[in-house]
Amino acid sequence: MSERTESVSFRSPGMAWDLAGVLHLPADFDESGSYPAIVSVHPIGSCKEQTAGNVYATALADAGYVVLVFDASSQGESGGQPRLVEDPQQRVEDIRVAIDHLVTLPYVDAERIGGIGVCGGGGYVINATMTDRRIKAVTSITGVNFGRLSRESFSGYDPIGALERMAAQRTAEARGEASQVDDLLPPSVDTAREAGIDDIDVLEATDYYKTDRGQTEGGATSAAFSRRAAAIGWDAFLGAERLLTRPLLVVIGDKPGGFGAYRDGQEIYGRAASKDKQLLVVEDTSHYDLYDRPEPTAKALEAATAFFGTHL
Repeated sequence: MSERTESVSFRSPGMAWDLAGVLHLPADFDESGSYPAIVSVHPIGSCKEQTAGNVYATALADAGYVVLVFDASSQGESGGQPRLVEDPQQRVEDIRVAIDHLVTLPYVDAERIGGIGVCGGGGYVINATMTDRRIKAVTSITGVNFGRLSRESFSGYDPIGALERMAAQRTAEARGEASQVDDLLPPSVDTAREAGIDDIDVLEATDYYKTDRGQTEGGATSAAFSRRAAAIGWDAFLGAERLLTRPLLVVIGDKPGGFGAYRDGQEIYGRAASKDKQLLVVEDTSHYDLYDRPEPTAKALEAATAFFGTHL
């Protein structure tokens, strides 16, 4: 089987810009039918054409689901200004807006909607599931709590100092100075190693985003520095002990790296109030192996397909 795709754009009332998405449809799709649907959420610095789309959405559509993957606000082909903003609250709201779109489609069964996310998208979709009861089951693929990451390594373990610098930069921009845009990754694996970087996540992120392996026009690995403050005060898992009651599948690799997916996966599995929760630790697998490497992603997809088959 081979899924079909359809480009879409959508917004909610009161929203000032459109989100750009792609619907992945089963090969035998029939508009008069009724299908379970899944919203697929891309990583930090990624886009709808990369792992959340060309790996996970494609495979889940082949398994019979209608899957909507979209670019975050201010990123990729979606609207929103300023550009290159990674605001966790907006990312979670984008998921709600995507569900708003799904429930208007006559062939989507609104009582059978799930969520899946990769890397930061895994943290965002978990957070959205806590407060949007339209999501009936959620899967996190090597999910990362971007708030925790922003307070730790992304701020040099000095969140207050980082916030001071961000505040000064935002003031400068408000007074007319140019925006400061930072590339979050080295230009190549070789330059990273020459700089003494040996963290598996940084090296493999560079290999994915900076080479033909995963490089895509919409997948910017840069961010507006002055707008990163919102992430430092955010926590993907806040309230999970009480609010995260939906069935949960967490997939992580057993090779920990600096972005912390192994740690975050173990944490949310332990904290979630879900009575039905599963933790899959894929052996000999890193964070970025679960983006596109055939054997690890096949194991993740086998688990996700069975999980959604049970709960949707």
